[in-house]
Amino acid sequence: MTEIISYFSSIPSSHRSLILVGGIALFWLIENAFPLFNFNYKKWHHAGINIFLTLTTIVINFLLAFILLQSANWTITNQFGILQWLPPMSLWLYTLVGLLLLDLIGAYLVHLIEHKTKMLWRFHLIHHTDTWIDTTTANRHHPGESVIRFAFTTLGVLMVGSPMWMVFVYQTLSVIASQFNHANIAIPEKWDRILSYFIVSPNMHKVHHHYQLPYTDSNYGNIFSIWDRLFGTFMAQPKEKIVYGVDTHMKMEEHNQLKNLLKIPFQKQRLLKKN
Repeated sequence: MTEIISYFSSIPSSHRSLILVGGIALFWLIENAFPLFNFNYKKWHHAGINIFLTLTTIVINFLLAFILLQSANWTITNQFGILQWLPPMSLWLYTLVGLLLLDLIGAYLVHLIEHKTKMLWRFHLIHHTDTWIDTTTANRHHPGESVIRFAFTTLGVLMVGSPMWMVFVYQTLSVIASQFNHANIAIPEKWDRILSYFIVSPNMHKVHHHYQLPYTDSNYGNIFSIWDRLFGTFMAQPKEKIVYGVDTHMKMEEHNQLKNLLKIPFQKQRLLKKN
């Protein structure tokens, strides 16, 4: 464990970039070999849009990274945050508790709030407009949403009191988990169901991308599935019944053109229908 802490305490930016690019490449190859759904679409055009939005997220996180670093250092220096107030525990348990809490605030909570708040939904909607969910969809976020999610990650760091090495571990796991649970890969249902008791599995997350309520408002988790089960937001649906997208933006010119995607938060809001 000390070796892991040492590595993530000073992980080079090039390594973090390699993890992101390597993850997309790996799951891209797997989903081509073992696809869950056989899409009829222009894969490279679709990937180009999603990768552009991924790059905007990377740039925003890079520009704001000093805020995260200062926040983490402040919590340790001032002994502030949940981890700092807990009794002594093993390093492995300390790390697990920290990652669970960061996932709760930095992923589950912000995701839930984005769905329940009209202003924030305007930005998160871009992620849901994708009608061909694959591993490139993982970071299909409007630049405005990237800022919103960064703010919640910073809030999580302050509330949890996590050191910077733990933040880097969390962000690495978060990227890989998101690429995995968005990937268009066919996993035996039995194994997917078993996985879903511990982490957010592909089939579990695909339900969240169904085009109509109430499924759209379910399965908010990213790494750990415990939060959806604990707070009653877990839902299941046979993959055969899943239709990707969001019912307010099913026209291709709306969800498959970058220019329009960037404008969506500023267009007249449309109400989702209930199934």
